[in-house]
Amino acid sequence: MEKGEPIVVVKEVGKNYGTVEALKEVSFVVERGEIFGLIGPDGAGKSSLFRILTTLLLADKGTAMVAGLDMVTDYKQIRTKVGYMPGRFSLYQDLSVEENLEFFATVFHTTVQENYDLIKDIYQQIEPFRKRRAGALSGGMKQKLALSCALIHKPDILFLDEPTTGVDPVSRKEFWQMLRNLREQGITIVVSTPIMDEARQCDRIAFINHGQIHGIDTPERILHQFASILCPPSLEREEVKHEVAPVIEVEQLTKCFGDFTAVDHISFQVNRGEIFGFLGANGAGKTTAMRMLCGLSKPTSGIGKVAGYDIYREAEQVKKHIGYMSQKFSLYEDLKVWENIRLFAGIYGMKEQDIERKTEELLDRLELTAERDTLVKSLPVGWKQKLAFSVSIFHEPRIVFLDEPTGGVDPATRRQFWELIYQAADQGITVFVTTHYMDEAEYCNRISIMVDGQIKALDTPARLKQQFGAETMDDVFQKLARGAVRKAD
Repeated sequence: MEKGEPIVVVKEVGKNYGTVEALKEVSFVVERGEIFGLIGPDGAGKSSLFRILTTLLLADKGTAMVAGLDMVTDYKQIRTKVGYMPGRFSLYQDLSVEENLEFFATVFHTTVQENYDLIKDIYQQIEPFRKRRAGALSGGMKQKLALSCALIHKPDILFLDEPTTGVDPVSRKEFWQMLRNLREQGITIVVSTPIMDEARQCDRIAFINHGQIHGIDTPERILHQFASILCPPSLEREEVKHEVAPVIEVEQLTKCFGDFTAVDHISFQVNRGEIFGFLGANGAGKTTAMRMLCGLSKPTSGIGKVAGYDIYREAEQVKKHIGYMSQKFSLYEDLKVWENIRLFAGIYGMKEQDIERKTEELLDRLELTAERDTLVKSLPVGWKQKLAFSVSIFHEPRIVFLDEPTGGVDPATRRQFWELIYQAADQGITVFVTTHYMDEAEYCNRISIMVDGQIKALDTPARLKQQFGAETMDDVFQKLARGAVRKAD
């Protein structure tokens, strides 16, 4: 095939899951040598389409050709010509870096040495950690290893389903530079992303919603045409003023793992009703610090008080007075919506009559009343995230800790999520949040940025941009994070 010729041809593909029509007569063409983006809200059908095109799922109707091969009759040949990174990391967490790479090479009847030149620029960045288990790598390093594994058999086309979810802005930029380099080597790339800055780096994008393609064009035209969904306006907020009263107090807080200092003598305060952004690149120490503040990990040294309780001596009291939402989805997928709410309310010791009344209020507010008996695993990602947050503050804690709560969520849903955060802060709940989306950093009252276990900057977004001579928080973050020494802790 020559560059510019069709390499993926999809004609009227449909897919149903029971009564749910996930894909409705989807048709499009991807040209050889381009970066083609699939953009759309949560539950739009992107992942189903990826699984069909990589022969992991059969379409109910329609046809698709990949590299000139039919997805039904030639599925074994197609699998030798495509590389696939699914939405959730495809690595074996208990295998080392080099064991993962060797395993994927063996599956495709090749060797790491045979195609090393193809992955050299990517793999060399993680090769110093080749003996480390994949599960112990930072998000950025996992993503580079997963890409290396998808490339090791020298595919003609790469399918990447939201490959940078949970990855910091610096690593995302590096990843997209890798994709451009791969395109120059003749590899076609089909990618989905909830991040519009990444969508702009595609040659063309298709907007998919409710299982249908609504438009295919240049990123600029599609983002303009569907701006209400893909590029919603920034949130405006009339802030409710609360008395200045510290609810988190940290002084010289430190956490070591053997000879490695993950959190290095950090000090700060957070006030009642404040939205405090806790930023840093993958491996900077954010999650370790948050675990200490939540009473889940004891500090090596230093002082920390949360809601008036000492995090070292009174960890159980800390847990009772906070809400927590982890970056890995924190609800029980096999329980119904109302069962999850009831379970967590019971864990927090709420009274029976309060649980019943507040459950109905919550379902109504989230517009989930019709889904009260739905299993949580059946909900779109955005709905799950909003439910998880609402459950985390159901018992009206003084503080809620949110660890990358909107990872992988589309722009419109992220905006709705932040409306919930604003409502919580207006009620006097302190919100302590980590995020890799720099537009979300602009919504915080104050921001700290960690680099190599230390806080290198702490102030309001406006003052930080002024201090670093930057137009956006992304510019501030890039300037600080690029000075990091450690890359893969």
